[in-house]
Amino acid sequence: MEQERIVSPQWSGEDAVFDSLRPRFLDDYIGQTTVKENLRVFIQAARERAEALDHVLLYGPPGLGKTSLSMIIANELGVQIRVTSGPAIERPGDLAAILTNLQPGDVLFIDEIHRLSRAVEEVLYPAMEDFAIDILIGKGPSARTIRLDLPAFTLIGATTRAGLLSAPLRDRFGVLLHLDYYSTEDLATIVRRSADILRIPVDPEAALEIARRARGTPRIANRLLRRVRDFAQVEQASVITADVAARALDRLHVDTAGLDELDYKILRTMLEKFGGGPVGLDTLAAAVGEPADTIEDVYEPYLLQMGFIQRTPRGRVTTARTWRHFGLPVPETGCSSQCP
Repeated sequence: MEQERIVSPQWSGEDAVFDSLRPRFLDDYIGQTTVKENLRVFIQAARERAEALDHVLLYGPPGLGKTSLSMIIANELGVQIRVTSGPAIERPGDLAAILTNLQPGDVLFIDEIHRLSRAVEEVLYPAMEDFAIDILIGKGPSARTIRLDLPAFTLIGATTRAGLLSAPLRDRFGVLLHLDYYSTEDLATIVRRSADILRIPVDPEAALEIARRARGTPRIANRLLRRVRDFAQVEQASVITADVAARALDRLHVDTAGLDELDYKILRTMLEKFGGGPVGLDTLAAAVGEPADTIEDVYEPYLLQMGFIQRTPRGRVTTARTWRHFGLPVPETGCSSQCP
């Protein structure tokens, strides 16, 4: 089993370059206002009752801050957080070992929780509901089950595919929070905050330029900021201006709508090989040479959100915006009847 990590709410300083950009408390967390304010209430109520926070499910596209939010919750509660992932917990015994080492009030964060095996899930049910696990001792007719009590803890599950969670597991979460794409203004604030932490002089207009091309995702915004810094350093620019940022992002093949090379490949394939669609996901994945899961989980949500593609019963279709974005005339059958 992949070694799980225990993270102190005081932050150890390891992986400093990456972790230093993470917000530590709710007051530092930018965007997701409804999620943040609701969490503030739940955390305050749990602290006033001296109880463990109810189990939390965080779901939404990748890169929106689910891991950061889980660590913020541990920080706000003043407890430790143990970090692992669904694929790393291979056997029920692996999960039992983690659970029996938790301290009262601790947070257990399971990333990609939809990838837990059914056998591991069965162990998790009584742990979440009754704070206990059942251990099978012996084999055959003499086998018996003993129940071990666990300290009250908070499970935080994160997933990009909430629909793949089984109903019994999903129903055991008391707090379900959906994280959506960030606005350009919130992303610009995140870019400016990250630039201050990394001591990168950046103009407000440059921060907006980076934010506009960051696909509504803080993780991408921070990655683009670091790459723009590289270009600015080599060009010996003392301040990242909008022109410097635009040139760097153009060289990174990230356009003004936030589309990157694979986005272009997906959309061009739909336009040129399939006449704008409809085309099935597996067929599209084979045509562009990428796994269907990658297209569905990483690229498609943004393309749907921005109105470049639509899902229909017959498959994916491009919209009028896609044809215009590529400078092509919109054919009468080039998109579904609902496209703008």
